[in-house]
Amino acid sequence: VNIRHHTAKLYSSSAGESPKKKSHQQKDSESDKTILDKKEKTGLNKKVSPTIRRKMDLTWCQHDECDIGDLREKVVGDHNTIMFDHPATGQVAYNWNDSKSQGKETIVPRVLILVKRNDDELLKVAADAVRDLTMTGEINVMVSPDVAAKFSHYYSVDNNKIQLFDPNPVPGFGGNHLPFDHFQYDAHSSLDDIETLYNDLEVPDLVCTLGGDGLLMYASHLFPGPCPPILCVAGGSLGFLTPFPRDEMVESIRVALGTKSSTDEGEDTNDKIENTKDSYEIDEPVLSKFYRESSSMTPAALGQKVKFGANDIICLSMRMRLDCRVINKEGVVRARFNVLNEVVIDRGSSPYLAALECFCDDVHLTTVQADGIIFSTPTGSTAYSMAAGGSVVHPAVPAILVTPICPHVLSFRSMVFPDHVILRCYVPEDARADAAVAFDGKHRRDLHRGDSVQVRMSAHPVPTINKSDHSSDWLK
Repeated sequence: VNIRHHTAKLYSSSAGESPKKKSHQQKDSESDKTILDKKEKTGLNKKVSPTIRRKMDLTWCQHDECDIGDLREKVVGDHNTIMFDHPATGQVAYNWNDSKSQGKETIVPRVLILVKRNDDELLKVAADAVRDLTMTGEINVMVSPDVAAKFSHYYSVDNNKIQLFDPNPVPGFGGNHLPFDHFQYDAHSSLDDIETLYNDLEVPDLVCTLGGDGLLMYASHLFPGPCPPILCVAGGSLGFLTPFPRDEMVESIRVALGTKSSTDEGEDTNDKIENTKDSYEIDEPVLSKFYRESSSMTPAALGQKVKFGANDIICLSMRMRLDCRVINKEGVVRARFNVLNEVVIDRGSSPYLAALECFCDDVHLTTVQADGIIFSTPTGSTAYSMAAGGSVVHPAVPAILVTPICPHVLSFRSMVFPDHVILRCYVPEDARADAAVAFDGKHRRDLHRGDSVQVRMSAHPVPTINKSDHSSDWLK
């Protein structure tokens, strides 16, 4: 009886568990149905249509102007990846395109020869070069009146192929009293204005300097606006910027003017480079093409030199200049100069430190308490700026260097700015004394309280001809 009682009890308890499990399943199904209803109401259960990312456009903006042009910054792919298409600068080269002048009478090319003053040895070298250049009648030579008189008197070099060069002042440069917004002070004049300005001027196709680095500075001073290519022949004491020896002067001038090829008769034609594109990687659209693989940089390849004028291509160093303007407190431009090396603002004859306020694109940069401050180009980075503790910069780098001279505050060190900025330095009204400014060591003038100096990149660089390329000439 007991066994039956327990068995009946067991069956009854198991029979009671079954409805409990069934009720839990019903609850789960009801909750799932509720979730599905909510998804249908919110639209989460609907099929999603394909979407695309918005495309990004890049532009260059500076000085309240934006330009959508051919930028080196590119947006690539569907994920708006920003990358560089090519380097900011490269090796610049030129060649003479004779195809455009076929069937037309061309002007005889002219070369201006500048000789270091008071050097009889260099004067004789120049006289011999002029005699050789004018012998065939393919080139006209321009010299200053005093040099032409010495050629005729001492060396009997005088013919109708020798022309006198008398530099004319370029409107808008030098000391003046024009309003700040005058059209002649537009740093980026149009090409039409430049052509109109130079139509009446005797501008040479090439300038050859026979002297030192100072003669290159003088040539830059002669052409404050557009400057022709300059071939620098060593004849000074240092010659850091003069890569051509004097015994190659005549041949280099002919090659640079396109009247003689580097592979003319009598020269080894094996020196000619068969593929110019392989030798001068210029304006390639893909960044990786600008750099050779490390496996190709063998000692033989590193030691190989490109012959000057190979394939009639001449390499140039585009030496940046600074457009400097002195502006008084009334906003009148008192002077304007294009400098190749540097503009220096110092304390002048005052015994006190120079007190200056400096701005970059109208944003306060620093308050200068020092003997002075230097605004330098990459070419001038090896001059006064380097002596004051500034960095040495490759001439192809588009930059403006700012270097203090003996600053009172040790935290003020040399700085490098991009070439698109406008730097301004002025003498405060409460300064203890006036200051002074010099442009490439010349045209020194006082800066009174309220006067300022504005520095920006000039639109007209100085193109100097390379014997090899801009890096090889600079590193020698």
